[in-house]
Amino acid sequence: MSYPRDLVGYGAIPPDPQWPNKARIALQFVVNYEEGAENSILHGDAGSEAFLSEMVGTKPIIGERCMQMESLYEYGSRAGFWRLYRLFQSAGFKVTVFGVALALARNPDVVKAMQDAEWEIASHGLRWIDYQHIPEDIERQHIREAIALHEQVTGERPKGWYQGRTSPQTARLAIEEGPFVYDADSYADDLPYYENIGGHQQLRVPYTLDANDMKFAALNGFTEGEQFYRYLRDNFDQLYAEGGRMMSVGLHCRLAGKPARARALARFLEHVQKHEHVWVATRLDIAKHWLKSFPV
Repeated sequence: MSYPRDLVGYGAIPPDPQWPNKARIALQFVVNYEEGAENSILHGDAGSEAFLSEMVGTKPIIGERCMQMESLYEYGSRAGFWRLYRLFQSAGFKVTVFGVALALARNPDVVKAMQDAEWEIASHGLRWIDYQHIPEDIERQHIREAIALHEQVTGERPKGWYQGRTSPQTARLAIEEGPFVYDADSYADDLPYYENIGGHQQLRVPYTLDANDMKFAALNGFTEGEQFYRYLRDNFDQLYAEGGRMMSVGLHCRLAGKPARARALARFLEHVQKHEHVWVATRLDIAKHWLKSFPV
């Protein structure tokens, strides 16, 4: 009986990823840059944003601006980004940015800093909105515009894709308008894998929603930095002990960029630096390694 999902994956014995320099783990940090592309009547939306902010469980304000929500997002672009930027520069770690095209376009200084630091800037779509029920033709157009604006702002087409708030059509549309070196709209594994999407073998480099600061903005999530640090540390230690795995850490400028949370992140970076045989890489680095080591 045909079934469109793969519930088996690599099974009991995953492949040896052969990480560079015999690393036991490939560690990947994502900085989501979304501020200035969220729901707002300023952007032609019906109402304000209500997702991933300090106002946990709030409802969108329809037909009017929500000044509290706007300023909470503005913290990410004005202050939070720079705190995370300094942390990673001090540690010497390169990261991947999931950059929403309209957000990037509204802050050239941030884009320049990303590029000067040699961070990978992957596409996080045109808008930071939920595409679950958006008509396919509109989503297709948004993907086209995202690629074009990303290239205009950064000087090159994005090589990685992560919509985040996807529709059932997103993966297929991304291939049609790409293709991309990798697609990160998956949470299904601890290793990259190929998926047949519309006859194309697309490399998936899975992301994370658990080792992610978004849980600070969830009713069942982290309440203070110590929990965040412990979760990242334990996740890292388990995968390091297993060997041959990839770990992703998801960050948002307006969340992890807050002082106490950034302090917890800094402690995790210090924990990582105490270990040998750790490959801290961008998602593009990991994708290129997988394509070379495990071609389609």
